[in-house]
Amino acid sequence: MKKVLALMLSATMVLSLTACGNSSKKETEKTTEKKATEKVVETEKATEAETQTEKVTEKTTEAETQTEKATEKATEAETKAEKTTEKTTEKTTEAETKKEAVTRDEDFKAALVIGVGGLGDGSFNDSMKAGMDEAVEKYGITYQLVEPTEVAEFEGHFTDLSASGEYDLIVAGGFDAAEAMTNVATEFPEQKYLFVDGVVEGLDNVTSVTYRDNEKTYLLGVVAAMTTKTNKLGVVLGIDTPSLIVFAAGFMAGAYSANPDVEVNVKYVGSFADTTTAKELAMALNDEGADIVYAAAGGSGLGVFSAASEKGFLAIGADTNQCLLDPDVIMVSGIRLVDVTICNGIGAAIEGTLEGGSTTEGLAEGALTYTNEGSKVEISKEAIDAAEEAREKIIAGEIVVPDTYEGVEK
Repeated sequence: MKKVLALMLSATMVLSLTACGNSSKKETEKTTEKKATEKVVETEKATEAETQTEKVTEKTTEAETQTEKATEKATEAETKAEKTTEKTTEKTTEAETKKEAVTRDEDFKAALVIGVGGLGDGSFNDSMKAGMDEAVEKYGITYQLVEPTEVAEFEGHFTDLSASGEYDLIVAGGFDAAEAMTNVATEFPEQKYLFVDGVVEGLDNVTSVTYRDNEKTYLLGVVAAMTTKTNKLGVVLGIDTPSLIVFAAGFMAGAYSANPDVEVNVKYVGSFADTTTAKELAMALNDEGADIVYAAAGGSGLGVFSAASEKGFLAIGADTNQCLLDPDVIMVSGIRLVDVTICNGIGAAIEGTLEGGSTTEGLAEGALTYTNEGSKVEISKEAIDAAEEAREKIIAGEIVVPDTYEGVEK
């Protein structure tokens, strides 16, 4: 019995020791596993830290690259700015050089004799004065303005101005002053004259410039014929004379080319300064069915515009942009650059290059055109396109515009 108890006690101690050993072993294994896990975590953290460092490095590199690009763009912008500044400086210098190249002569004295219609016609006379004013600004000249009230006064004014010997250049214009200019210029061969819108031939001391106005009015006729709703158009001329019939002939030819069904009637005021008669004639044309009336009558043309405003039909202006006079009814205006001719002529006179003789200018020389700038009347794109096509053909010689009624074909 004692041996049995001893054996049982011995067995219990062995089991206890084994259990303790196993427990210790497990704790050791747990410790080892914990340490291994901690190392793995540390390794992962280290790897993550390295990854973040790499990302930071990449971002830093990217930031540096962007900075470099920004620097390059800034440098490029500075280079462009420098080039722009250089070009601007060059253009400014060029403009200043050109300005310096213009010969100014404050001692140069001219005289301007306008037509009998007077200033404020928004047409020929105003354009003549504008040319003189441009010359004052550009060349520093001075000039005297003379305003005749009757055709009979032209010769007396030309004579007085020429006899005074005060003027380096006498400027005048208009067919109704051509005869007086011829007579006086013949008497004073040493006096220089510039005559616009009229022919003075055979005199070396007169430079006369005329315009192929029928080319310009052809374009106006095209626009009018493609705009009318009644197929009836009217023309009011200042005087029944060949130099004005040119206007009507071109207008009729252009209108018939664009619209064979259209009719064109012409009436004559008998003066360039009779707005009352012009108004009556325009109203009569409207009563006959014309819904568009072209005024080529100098100061008298203002009467046509007044009639258009009262009766509600459309009008066409002449010489300058008369659309601005009444934008509600003036749909388009023919342009003749008389002011440019005069200003350039004075410049040539100052330079000593103004030559005597007669010249004629038209669409090809850029002396004539048309505009609807400022008008509230809408013109179709088709009408403008047709007019521009006609312009090109006239310049190319494919269309020869008539200057008499006999030459107009329907």
